[in-house]
Amino acid sequence: MRLHRLSITAFGPFGATQEVDFDALSSAGLFLLHGPTGAGKTSVLDAVCFALYGAVPGARQSPGASLRSDHAPADLPTEVQLELTVGGRRLEVTRSPAQPRPKKRGDGFTLEKAQSRLRGHDPERGWQALSKSHQEIGEELTRLIGMSRDQFCQVVLLPQGDFARFLRSDAEARGKLLGRLFDTRRFAAVEERLAELRRGGEARVTAADERILALAQRIAQAAGPAGGEATPIAARPGEPGLAEAVLEWAAVARSTARERLDIAHRVLTGAEGRQRTARHALDTERELARLQERYEETVRRAAALEERRPEHDRCQEELERARKADRVAPALELREEAELAHRRADAALDRARAQLPSDLADAGPDQLAELERRFRQELGGLESARRAEARSAGIDGERELLERESRADDATVRDADAWLAGWDAVHAGLRERIATAQEAATRAERLAGLLAPARRRLEAARRRDALADELLAAGETLAEARERALDAHESWLGLRERRLRDIAAELAAGLVDGTPCTVCGSAEHPAPATEGDGHVDRATEETALTAHRRAEETRARAEQALGLVRERHATAHAEARDAAAPAAADGSSAAVADGEAQGAPGPSVDELRDTVDRLAAEHAAEHLLAAGTHAAREALDAAEREHADRLELRQEAERRAAARTSRREALDREQTALHDELAAVRGASGSVAAHADRLTRRVELLAEAAEAVRAEQDAARRRKEADDRLSDAAFRAGFDTPEAAAATLLDAAAQRDLQHRIDAWQAEAAAVADRRAERDAREAAEQPAARPSAAQGAFETAEWLLREASSALAAADQRCGELTRLSRQAADEVRRLGPVRQEYERVARLAGLAAGTSADNERKMRLEAYVLAARLEQVAAAATARLQRMSSGRYTLVHSDARTGGRRAGLGLHVVDAWTGSERDTATLSGGETFFASLALALGLADVVTEEAGGVRLDTLFIDEGFGSLDDQTLDEVLDVLDSLRERDRSVGIVSHVADLRRRIPVRLEVVKERQGSSVRHRL
Repeated sequence: MRLHRLSITAFGPFGATQEVDFDALSSAGLFLLHGPTGAGKTSVLDAVCFALYGAVPGARQSPGASLRSDHAPADLPTEVQLELTVGGRRLEVTRSPAQPRPKKRGDGFTLEKAQSRLRGHDPERGWQALSKSHQEIGEELTRLIGMSRDQFCQVVLLPQGDFARFLRSDAEARGKLLGRLFDTRRFAAVEERLAELRRGGEARVTAADERILALAQRIAQAAGPAGGEATPIAARPGEPGLAEAVLEWAAVARSTARERLDIAHRVLTGAEGRQRTARHALDTERELARLQERYEETVRRAAALEERRPEHDRCQEELERARKADRVAPALELREEAELAHRRADAALDRARAQLPSDLADAGPDQLAELERRFRQELGGLESARRAEARSAGIDGERELLERESRADDATVRDADAWLAGWDAVHAGLRERIATAQEAATRAERLAGLLAPARRRLEAARRRDALADELLAAGETLAEARERALDAHESWLGLRERRLRDIAAELAAGLVDGTPCTVCGSAEHPAPATEGDGHVDRATEETALTAHRRAEETRARAEQALGLVRERHATAHAEARDAAAPAAADGSSAAVADGEAQGAPGPSVDELRDTVDRLAAEHAAEHLLAAGTHAAREALDAAEREHADRLELRQEAERRAAARTSRREALDREQTALHDELAAVRGASGSVAAHADRLTRRVELLAEAAEAVRAEQDAARRRKEADDRLSDAAFRAGFDTPEAAAATLLDAAAQRDLQHRIDAWQAEAAAVADRRAERDAREAAEQPAARPSAAQGAFETAEWLLREASSALAAADQRCGELTRLSRQAADEVRRLGPVRQEYERVARLAGLAAGTSADNERKMRLEAYVLAARLEQVAAAATARLQRMSSGRYTLVHSDARTGGRRAGLGLHVVDAWTGSERDTATLSGGETFFASLALALGLADVVTEEAGGVRLDTLFIDEGFGSLDDQTLDEVLDVLDSLRERDRSVGIVSHVADLRRRIPVRLEVVKERQGSSVRHRL
């Protein structure tokens, strides 16, 4: 993974947009990221992490913290854009956090949602949008980088403070860090899974035992009070022999139940015989009672049938007469239809004759047809007159059009003459307007050349005055820092001198009788020196030395800040004086340099502001006037075009007037001839069309009247024919008149009702006759009355005894079946319990081994700790390769599986000192040794995590702080190791404020802290 470019806007301490060119910084392989404390060095790394993962490193992601810069204006949104190459793809990711923005309408702010954008670069098509989804972008970048955010922050940003604590921490703390980096949650999940399997297996074994006990309880309930011996219900799950005892007792219960079943079978057989005898007696009495009742019902139905016989005869006669009248019905319907058609035709004839003249009221159809033919011939002869009348109307329209054209051409000629009269004056005025605008453009261009330098001078003067206050404040800060540094130096020298005076007492504290003195070599110590009043020990001196160094660092930073402000103030002062001196416009800068050397004051801001305002006003006025040049030219061109157009329009109007005169004379002659022709044709009508309409109406009326006469004659003929057919049909059907047949007609529903009543009487008569012929009913009527209730009582008693015997048999059979089923279930449960118990024992052994509680786990090491120990061993081996080079071959890191102080085993970390050959804890290293040991550990961890992540190449690394604790020789060795990381085009960025690194690393990215917000500067 290689970083190319980073853009930061309104993020952290950066109030405006800042660009970081990692390609330029990485060209040297090793570059320095430096700046004063609080300037924003770490914020640059935070921006890289935020662009890739949407969040800053966990240690700096405090709850409620905002990534937006307090220096940024309200309308400038916070945004981070990073361009990088990862996985062989050139990508650009842009992220904006959730932030307030001014409302588009009204006052106040509204919360803008977080946004993310991802683009990819294609060599042929350029940048292409890929996604705007937070989740998709996060998943894609994590997949390509191959590391989580914690791994990235630990491997790419290399925070030294974490690894210094890692060296001094115990096994628990090391386990947390390694677990987070190597994501050993899957091994912890394996431990938890095995524990869950063990608990699940134990639960299944317990549940199986409980099911066997439950089955024993149910077997006891099924066996009843006479089920056999006592049950093993009092046993508990997990006790040995439980399953065998349950199976043995179930066999005894089944044998007892089968004996009781045989007894129930014998009792049921006797009850069934008694029940069959009672059933036969009951059926006999019931049949006798049914036959006697049936005979009595037959007698009642025969009497009722004779009472309805007269009604049956009347219905039959009425139905026969209605069926005769049905043969006359078609003729009646035809007569009614003919009568209705005749009335309609007669009414239509009356309406048609009412519209005819009185002399044609009684005319026949032939006379009406002859008149219709004559009028049609006359109507056909009007077509030529129609064309003549249409042409006459067209001539009137053409003459009106000629008049309108004549009036329009006269108006055109008058307008053209009026406009052309003032052409000379308009033409001269437009030319003068163009000349004035061109002169104003020349003056505006000259004023623009004076306005830009004046504005630059005004801005430089403002910066100069603002930096003057900062210069004064920086001078006061430097004076205070120098005074504090001198005080701290004097305090340290005084304490050091007092300690050296009393060094004998400090050495005497380590004397032991019989051991030679390290100063004089004597084994006897008769009068060891003692500590006097105000003795200074080593810790006090080192505290004073630390305070002295910090004061020196503060003084150095103050000097740097003062130099920076002084440089910026001098630049602004020179820019304000340079451009302010008109005499220097010839390109000479000697006068400006002499003025600076003599301390001559520059122009004030008010003077420069007045000059800028005056030049701006003059420029605006001239620019406004010059802006009319194009409009004036366009107006002149338009006027010239209009002059030519008006001349052409006047000539065309005159030509059209001459042509209209000859056309008007020809139309007059044609109109006279047409009027004579139409006067002869129209007669009394106002027009040929009116005359034609009158003839057309006459033809329609005559045709309608002739058709009505013929229709009325046809309807009268059909009515007479229908009367004849109706009389003949009534006579043949046996009726004296058609009216008598019509009175006898019945509709289909009435006839069906009569037929149903006749059929019902006949069906009842047939049924009664059949019932009278039944012999068994007559014989039963001759016997004594039946007594079915007594037989019913005897049968119910026998039935009750049978049900009781059946219930007893069913209960015994159900008990046997239930005991058999429950015994089979108990046997199945016992068989299934065997493999479950074996699986539980196997999983329990594995879970105990993974959790470190098993006797087979000698070191009592959990599975996750075992994996972390293996990773720590890899990290120690990778770190040793660089630690030996940094320490000139003195130190080696090794990992230990020993269990110390009751803590977890496998995560111990020791350092081997080649000078003494001893192995000691890493917590005993000094400050400088701890730094390069932690740096080696960080680089080794980066290699292992990178390999763990799939071998993703990391071409850009950052190392954050810690170089101030190294001496010159160790610093050179550390830088040599870092410089070796440049192999195969890898670049390393060192984040530090140590001043000596600026001399050793020429390529730098400086973060400058300013009142308006921090900014970055490249030193290449």
